[in-house]
Amino acid sequence: MNTQKITLGVVVGNRGFFPVHLCDSGRKQILQTLEKLGIDAILLDTTATKFGAVESMDDSQKCAELFKQNADKIDGILITLPNFGDERGVANALRWSGLRVPVLVHAFNDDPTTMTIAHRRDSFCGKMSVCNNLRQYGIPFTLTRLHTSGPDDKSFLQDLQDFVVTCRTIKALKNLRIGALGARPTAFNTVRYSEKLLEKSGVSIETLDLFELFGWVNKLKDTDAVVEAKLEAIQKYVVAKSIPPVALLKMAKFGVAVDKWIKDTRLNATAIQCWTAMEEFFGVVPCTLMSMMSNMLMSSACEVDIMGTVAMYAMARASGKPSALVDWNNNYGEDPDKGVIFHCSNLPKDIFVDKGEGAPVMDYQEIIAGTVGKENTYGTIVGRVKSGGFTYLRCSTDDYSGKIMAYIGEGQLTEDPLKTFGGYGVVKIPQFQKLLRHICENGFEHHVAVNPVLVADGVKEALGKYLGWDIYYHPA
Repeated sequence: MNTQKITLGVVVGNRGFFPVHLCDSGRKQILQTLEKLGIDAILLDTTATKFGAVESMDDSQKCAELFKQNADKIDGILITLPNFGDERGVANALRWSGLRVPVLVHAFNDDPTTMTIAHRRDSFCGKMSVCNNLRQYGIPFTLTRLHTSGPDDKSFLQDLQDFVVTCRTIKALKNLRIGALGARPTAFNTVRYSEKLLEKSGVSIETLDLFELFGWVNKLKDTDAVVEAKLEAIQKYVVAKSIPPVALLKMAKFGVAVDKWIKDTRLNATAIQCWTAMEEFFGVVPCTLMSMMSNMLMSSACEVDIMGTVAMYAMARASGKPSALVDWNNNYGEDPDKGVIFHCSNLPKDIFVDKGEGAPVMDYQEIIAGTVGKENTYGTIVGRVKSGGFTYLRCSTDDYSGKIMAYIGEGQLTEDPLKTFGGYGVVKIPQFQKLLRHICENGFEHHVAVNPVLVADGVKEALGKYLGWDIYYHPA
């Protein structure tokens, strides 16, 4: 899982009619739980307000100012209610802070054996009032699995972990810059997209013509230090014993040019044209360089599939593990819940099995070798994807409705026998036929992003609740 720290602004709600000592104990319990999960917290000190809680207008202002001062650090906000909580105090603190980050609303359990006036929380009821006010204020929020829960309950720990994924996803897509290298291949109408709809969600596209990039490539000398360093990095990255040195050198120069473009234009991820100008007129495929970028969480999709890059990058940053872009490619025998995923491929190295027959190696692109010649198609990464749980995500722009659509779900990568070329694996997805029907009926592309970590709950919340995308969550 992602080790990148997440920082939450914490609002401890209080209401004077209820036992205030519960705010003291509740605050301490919440902070212990956050520390246990490696989550940093920013909240009012106990010297600023009574027990560091928020109730009055003054408390709200103090909390809002604290959050403003730490706006560049706060990735999300946790509202916790050890007692009923003051609905206006909580809502005002968020509104006045000006933060537009995910919000999780948590309420403590009451103990039926201690329902006296000295210990009764009524957080069960207060949560409804807080949520009502947040909705009136136009502040989107996330709910816990159970209406109330203890700070150490298994369900709340999972709620927090999912919320961290949501925060990471929103953080990743905020001001995301994707480079589109080359024109969309003529044969791939499926990867059309709307730049304007993406811009509305804060995602910018920087375009570059292949002609210009290869102009940079042609200016590089074989002996340039940056070229030699990139060549060494390629050879260390993956087994390339069968690849001609001239092809490796071309890849190195291509990689240097792309790296410069990424640095100069402040890109986070890319989508690159492949078929078939690069092979015919340059003499290699870009797959290895794209694989290397994706492995560093700088997702790179082929066929200029910008929306594929968006899905890859969202999950990579949410999970801390690289994503791959694959085709929903084949049925697997007679099993309706199984299928074959495949690409030719630029899959990141870490997504493959570590050793044995399916371990990644560099090879040539078998599909188009017959058209442009084997000698012009070196650079693919071939192997089998590791077995285990995985998340899949596809994003698409729907110009007719003016919305960004997506579907997401989880499944298993199996060890079912399969021998083929490229990068491949066998998936098992509950009600797979229902998902395939949804894909076809709603005009989704044949590409899908996959990630070897189960992050569907948190990513779905980010895209649907906080970005307003129209997302279908396929049941597992």
